[in-house]
Amino acid sequence: MNAVTQIFALLAGLIHIGIFLVESVFFTRPNVARPFLGDTPVSPELKTFAFNQGFYNLFLAAGAIGGVIAGNKAITLFCCACMVGAGIVLFASQRRMWRGSVGQIVPAGIALLAALF
Repeated sequence: MNAVTQIFALLAGLIHIGIFLVESVFFTRPNVARPFLGDTPVSPELKTFAFNQGFYNLFLAAGAIGGVIAGNKAITLFCCACMVGAGIVLFASQRRMWRGSVGQIVPAGIALLAALF
């Protein structure tokens, strides 16, 4: 893997660790949930959903970061491709969350593109 691929895969992984923290650790805080829910309170069902969703992001981060550390291009690129796909789905389903989708798509997408060279 070239350095650009590694750097952007690591960045994408770190971003997804941040997403994990938002969804699984801090989601019940009103100032954290507000961008997602407005003034709607966090229900127990939504808390469980966000908690589980956060772990998906943590596992993608672990794959991207672990893949770089292990020098495993296939795992790194697979995790980056999943991140790009998730960002596209987020944008398609919730346009007002476009900043989050850009945060998911751009670093992982650059890692994927850089791997072609």
